[in-house]
Amino acid sequence: MDEVRVRFAPSPTGYLHIGGARTALFNWFFARKHKGKLILRIEDTDRDRLKEDSVSQILTSLKWLGIDWDEGPECGGAYGPYYQFERLEIYKREAQRLVDEDKAYYCFCSTEDLAKTREEQKEKGLVMGYNGKCRKVSKEEALRRIAAGEKPVIRLKVSTEGSITVKDLIHGEVTFRLDQLDDLIIMKSNGIPAYNFACVVDDHKMKISHVIRAEEHLSNTPKQVLLYQALGYEPVKFAHISMILAPDHTKLSKRHGATSVEEFREQGFLGQAIVNYLTFLGWSTGDVDEIVTPASSIEKFDFAQVSKKAAIYDTKKLAWINGQYMNSLDIEAIYEAAIPFILAKNLVSPEKLESQKEEIKKFISAIRPRVKTLVELVEGMEYFFFAVDTYDEKGRQKHMSDEQAPVLLRKGRDVLQKLDVFDVQHTEEAYRQLIDSLQIKGGLLMHPTRLALTGRMVSPGLFDVMELLGKERCLERMDKAIRFMEKEKI
Repeated sequence: MDEVRVRFAPSPTGYLHIGGARTALFNWFFARKHKGKLILRIEDTDRDRLKEDSVSQILTSLKWLGIDWDEGPECGGAYGPYYQFERLEIYKREAQRLVDEDKAYYCFCSTEDLAKTREEQKEKGLVMGYNGKCRKVSKEEALRRIAAGEKPVIRLKVSTEGSITVKDLIHGEVTFRLDQLDDLIIMKSNGIPAYNFACVVDDHKMKISHVIRAEEHLSNTPKQVLLYQALGYEPVKFAHISMILAPDHTKLSKRHGATSVEEFREQGFLGQAIVNYLTFLGWSTGDVDEIVTPASSIEKFDFAQVSKKAAIYDTKKLAWINGQYMNSLDIEAIYEAAIPFILAKNLVSPEKLESQKEEIKKFISAIRPRVKTLVELVEGMEYFFFAVDTYDEKGRQKHMSDEQAPVLLRKGRDVLQKLDVFDVQHTEEAYRQLIDSLQIKGGLLMHPTRLALTGRMVSPGLFDVMELLGKERCLERMDKAIRFMEKEKI
């Protein structure tokens, strides 16, 4: 195999979509497996839909996922520029060549003319498309009209006879009838290239060997093959990855929840977990392991194992995978990932973050086995930093309303006060001995204590919480809860 050169070519009209991230990932797998190169190209010719910060967000999201590129923005390369809007002269030159070779022509039909033609075709039950009216316009007349101020588009001459077969590395041979296509616009009247034309020119000029993209682009492929033929380029090899559908098998949209990488990041997901989840979204090695490393995926990646069927988006599975990473990654990595969420919740000021680092890491160790995201992790840490002012309503009614609750909690408080060593072992021993001496069920003492210390019914192990809070804060919170319960009885 010649050098593998693949590309990921997002349009900066929004943040990186989860489907786009999967496409980038599969391109990255393929390039790295074959010791090739991944080119990042920004398709920014649709100036009306551009969003100012989209490019920086796309680059940031790719880096966060661990996907690096060999040529493109920030690193350059031999085949730039890597922003399409900076390549307009290249497209104009190639389009003019097609006109000069009589493979393309100027079209002066207005929007109204085209609409009228479509309406007539519809009434007659004909295939709707451009009728080739301006093919009859001579080059001399076309140039005269252009000189007079008219701004035509440029169309490729497409035969209406026969068919074209696309060889796809995933779907096999797919045949398209040429009479279903019309004369393609390759350059718009404003001098901006049409999508298919720009793609073909760029892929050739950048020496792309394989185009790996979403299945929704399969319908564009016969048009691009025609352009390769007209331009005299060697076609690339195509591979179209299955679509990603929502759980209800409809097109994935905002109504199904987060759809961009940035949204998942803001919700507290980890980049490693997103990559792990996307790896198996339309690809399977047959292995039973659901937690995999990028290195192992690169080694095994093969188009033969990429599914032709649509992949189903399952956020529950993603949350489960994220939980696995939350509990298995090095504590330092989780701490670093949690910092923005810690600061956003004002648990610690930026100035005190470093001095409290080791303490925070202890909190993370205690809480992370019970949470699935960084948001849940930080929410679960709040009572270590802030006083408990309210108690879970269900817990309060169930465990604090009984008249014995404040009595038992005071007894628990008193045994804890006597401890000289306040750690998991000694607090648990003290509580177990008290429960045995009172001959009560452990929950009658432990549930009110948990509510007093955390305000919640669910937390890390009660005695872990005690050690992390420390003796002074535990006694203060238990005193506060006792006063609350006694006041409730008045």
